Amino acid sequence: MIEAKQALLDALSEAIQEVSPGTAAQAAFESPKQAAHGDLAVTAAMQLAKPLKKNPREVAQALIDAFQRREAAKRYVAAAEIAGPGFINLRLAPAAKQAVVTEVLSAGARFGHRPANGRRVMVEFVSANPTGPLHVGHGRNAALGDSVSNLLASQGCTVSREFYYNDAGVQIATLANSTQLRIQGKKPGDEGWPENAYNGDYIQAIADDFLAGKTVKADDREFTASGNPDDLDGIRQFAVAYLRHEQDLDLQAFGVHFDVYYLESSLYTEGRVEKAVDLLQKAGKTYELDGALWLRSTEYGDDKDRVMRKSDGTYTYFVPDVAYHVTKWERGFGQVINVQGTDHHGTIARVRAGLQAAGVGIPQGYPDYLLYKMITVMKGGEEVKISKRTGGYVTLRELIEWTSRDAVRFFLISRKADTEFVFDVDLALEQDNNNPVYYVQYAHARICSVIRNWVTDKGGDESTLATAKLELLTQPIELSLMLDLADFPNVLSNAAAGLAPHDIAFYARKLASAYHSYYAEVRFLVDDDAQLTRARIALLAATRQVLQNAFAILGVSAPDKM
Repeated sequence: MIEAKQALLDALSEAIQEVSPGTAAQAAFESPKQAAHGDLAVTAAMQLAKPLKKNPREVAQALIDAFQRREAAKRYVAAAEIAGPGFINLRLAPAAKQAVVTEVLSAGARFGHRPANGRRVMVEFVSANPTGPLHVGHGRNAALGDSVSNLLASQGCTVSREFYYNDAGVQIATLANSTQLRIQGKKPGDEGWPENAYNGDYIQAIADDFLAGKTVKADDREFTASGNPDDLDGIRQFAVAYLRHEQDLDLQAFGVHFDVYYLESSLYTEGRVEKAVDLLQKAGKTYELDGALWLRSTEYGDDKDRVMRKSDGTYTYFVPDVAYHVTKWERGFGQVINVQGTDHHGTIARVRAGLQAAGVGIPQGYPDYLLYKMITVMKGGEEVKISKRTGGYVTLRELIEWTSRDAVRFFLISRKADTEFVFDVDLALEQDNNNPVYYVQYAHARICSVIRNWVTDKGGDESTLATAKLELLTQPIELSLMLDLADFPNVLSNAAAGLAPHDIAFYARKLASAYHSYYAEVRFLVDDDAQLTRARIALLAATRQVLQNAFAILGVSAPDKM
């Protein structure tokens, strides 16, 4: 059907030019608001009516006449009807819909994917400072960033996944001091314990391993403890490596990997922060006031100018962010997407202003942001807030241990990023249709079961499905399921353009629902008709493949038994 739809689009384009030569109006199909109205809708008549000075319905009839003279329309369209003020509703011939089964089986895991387009895209996500285990908010960040990366890769982009973190700031100093206090035998609640210290049990674990002289290895660093309680710098480096290793374990449990780890400290050691400040000063975009250096960010849409360098000589937080994004541009990433919590919203205008003011050719609106809201965890009907391990928040690994990786990933992607979300642990454990991840995975497992029965009980051979007589698939529920399969490439493309992986989760549920309805209505293994059986098995195999492709974007497994 993908080929049929493209042929019809070309035919519509020719028809538009025939009716209105030289028009800039583009051929496009939309989905009718109601399935009963047809399979594809065309609104071109309303666009052409005014310049042609004709009634839209009159233009619609002219378009239909021109369109139906084309071979593609004769082959793939069963009916074309005018509705309302000038809509054209097309009803596709069964052959157009049946073709999608062959297309899916032929493309396999590549169905819906586009060829390489030469675009290099960086997705920066998680980017948690190594001061503690990853919490559930980091989990939502990871699920979003990984799925967006998969989406963009499916559309032909070369995607680099980057993790940025501060390994030498105030929070890291607090981590080192907290660990040293534990090494000295002190603990939260003791007299003199700092209010800003980290209190979780994991700090004691770091202290114990430091005293034992252990070696810790993370993806981006390795360090051996000296065991000396007075070695504060060694404690700092060991604690950072220890917690980076813990984060790696969290991410491995979640099925997420990174191509690059970028250190904020390197921006200072390599002189990139000073270079960025120098660029802004030379461009005349800064001024001195009250002993501080300010950026004229209001010239770029910010609500007020921003302090870059405070009177004590230290830089504000957005300055290294500007320097960091200059490096992204210099590394050849024409598009950059930052996945961050909504609490970072205030930094967007000033970072973009700094990049524009730097005058290094970075386009307006660079970088893109995908902002998400934090989540609430419910268990046993009550909100879970306290974790002994951390002294506060629920960790990502705890959530995975309570449920499963698949449940956590699917749940955290199933809503728009900027909406609040309640993660119900009890729901994630249910094995019924109320649990969305169970519902979609069960559809896949159910298909696998039917195909296994066909192979073992009927002597079926999956290698013969490519030659199945798909013209036998004429029941309305079969034709509807084929339309759902054919919609997947468009869903992928739109989700990638909108950075909206939740659309893939929604699609997976819709496709699973369509299959469950098909399962309830139709017998697949028809005793007296081997050809019809094989055709239906081919449709099931195509549905299984598209579910697998959707799961791959979401990072969810496709079980063959449940």
